[in-house]
Amino acid sequence: MTNPLKIAIRGAGVAGLWQALTLARRGHGVAIVERSVEPFVDACSPYAGAMLAPRCEEESAEAVIRELGTRGIALWQATYPDLMTHGSLVVAAPRDRSLLDRFARMTQEPTRLDGSALAALEPGLAPRFGSALYYEDEAHVNPNTALSFLLRAVQEAGVQVHFGVGDMPQGADIVIDCRGLAAKDALPTLRGVRGERILVGAPEIAIQRPVRLLHPRFPLYLVPWGNGLFMVGATAIERDDAGPVTLRSALELLSAAYVLDPAFGEAEILALGAGVRPAFPDNRPRIIPAKGYIYVNGLYRHGFLLAPVLAEMVADFLETGAADPEVFLADPAQR
Repeated sequence: MTNPLKIAIRGAGVAGLWQALTLARRGHGVAIVERSVEPFVDACSPYAGAMLAPRCEEESAEAVIRELGTRGIALWQATYPDLMTHGSLVVAAPRDRSLLDRFARMTQEPTRLDGSALAALEPGLAPRFGSALYYEDEAHVNPNTALSFLLRAVQEAGVQVHFGVGDMPQGADIVIDCRGLAAKDALPTLRGVRGERILVGAPEIAIQRPVRLLHPRFPLYLVPWGNGLFMVGATAIERDDAGPVTLRSALELLSAAYVLDPAFGEAEILALGAGVRPAFPDNRPRIIPAKGYIYVNGLYRHGFLLAPVLAEMVADFLETGAADPEVFLADPAQR
């Protein structure tokens, strides 16, 4: 590093923390300003499923998400010691087998499991699902512990972290804006996609890897966080408010969890919450450079998956001018 920069980052969610960590480790002077007084209070990151599942995402996302996501998993693996690398499963009730077949066609080379193979991985699921799709190279994290780890890591790397500060940083060579939906005033095509989740305690359930339940009305993903904690989620509502979970969503999510494993009927509901994920109209992430300013936004539901890769891309851009045209895209409203 011959010309270290003084860099200010706005926003201390998963995207901002990865930007700070990557740039600090490359020798730049980095500071983060975050409007919330306490860490992660205003961020959508704690409400994420935090599944690092680029192959499963092919079912509804463009190929670039898989390409970037594969790199994202490798960066997490090189940085975060508590990464859970058990792969992920996709299941459907026997009557919904056509949904499972469609999902297999939309994704590249999943491993098809029969009942005995599924029982070897997740014995509790085998009695209700005679087959499954297995994506063994996928991973996941507990978002709360991962965010806490990243915050400690940036502080240990020498990053100055300022909470309760919402004003524009002064004196920086470059400002990197990772505020998510709060940047909508400058990025008018940005929209909010509300995601609701329920955290339950079920220590008697031994599911070890994320499971997606395909259903014509109530799709669901279940993410084990360890120590008997499970996150139940799936909603993607075109709204930009982060109010309480609706009764309808709670009923749908909990009913689907019960279908996945009736033992969830005895689970304890520990928390309900909703976060609003920032997305552009095409649901693709963007790095948008301007004079002395860079927006990193539109990560949609891929925040944990893509944050480390976008941080590498920004660092490379600052040091060499490299700009991948798949990601360095203008906001359509600014073209």
